[in-house]
Amino acid sequence: MSKEALDAQARQELLRIAEAWYDQMTGGVVPSISLPTRTKQNIAFDETSEVWKYGERESLRSAHSAKSALHLLKMSYVIGFLKQQLAENRSSTLRELYYISEGWKKAKFHAQDESNLLIEDLEILTMLQREAFHLRPEEDGATVFGPIRLKEMTRRGVKEIHCQEDVGEAGYAIPNNVENLEFVDHDAKFVIAIETGGMYARLQENGFDEEYGAVLVHLKGQPARSTRRVLHMIHEKFKLPITVFTDGDPWSYRIYASVAYGSIKSAHMSELLATPRAQFIGVQPSDISDYNLPSDTLTERDVMALKSELSDPRFDTEYWRYQIGRQLELGIKSEQQAFAARGLDYVTKEYLPARLSEMGVL
Repeated sequence: MSKEALDAQARQELLRIAEAWYDQMTGGVVPSISLPTRTKQNIAFDETSEVWKYGERESLRSAHSAKSALHLLKMSYVIGFLKQQLAENRSSTLRELYYISEGWKKAKFHAQDESNLLIEDLEILTMLQREAFHLRPEEDGATVFGPIRLKEMTRRGVKEIHCQEDVGEAGYAIPNNVENLEFVDHDAKFVIAIETGGMYARLQENGFDEEYGAVLVHLKGQPARSTRRVLHMIHEKFKLPITVFTDGDPWSYRIYASVAYGSIKSAHMSELLATPRAQFIGVQPSDISDYNLPSDTLTERDVMALKSELSDPRFDTEYWRYQIGRQLELGIKSEQQAFAARGLDYVTKEYLPARLSEMGVL
């Protein structure tokens, strides 16, 4: 879809919400909206798309209550702002939107989390990504390094970039709006998405991308939506295996879950952001004991997070029940760079080839 067509669709969908309120009020009905309940109890696996989506539980926000009426007021201000932004072909960040509301009197947001959630509401109601409204997140996208070629539509025209030959050691920086990207061709065998910058640099320095035909993607911790979208796009276009390499702790398992299963807060976009066939490399809890990795004791917060994952439907598999149970039994966690205790080459010469072979990737 062209930019002009997408802008027109975004304007139309935003106006549709306001028109529905107008019709309700002229018909003598108190204005309201209905939205899915955003909890882990209300996500369900969709067999067709193989991703986790919101279930059937919904919450009604009606102007019958002062709290919900204020929410609808704030949404109407945001719709007006976004409509103007589209008309002027301008863009803004989520943070800027929060500050812009300072002049909206009673419609002012009191925290950025509040404005972020309202934008998610609009995504659900319009079935469009926030980028369609010319809204950008504050965080940068991650980076890509490896044998893959793409085209990017920039303000200065189309650029063709090879993510090994045409970039420096930092790699190709993923833009916020990845819908301007076209993946052209590749000489890769698989993609490895990496949690930490240190491990991303280690694999690059050790020539792992060249030796094994790997596309390296630095997730920068919890991956931005643009990063997850790029992983999805690469898999859809080239059918390359997507693998995820993180630390061995409950927070890192959630990084993998957001890539493979989709996150709870963006379950409405799972078909665009999740890559259900993505495989988890590790660090597995069993790796910590099998490789005798340096480790730290689980904190009380870690233990609570692991137990919470046991009740999370995205982790309701035999594999994850075993691994999480094993970690609770061991009472320890470990970082992916702990493999350096065995030498700087160990992770690329021993661990990853063995683990990827076991997974059927190599």
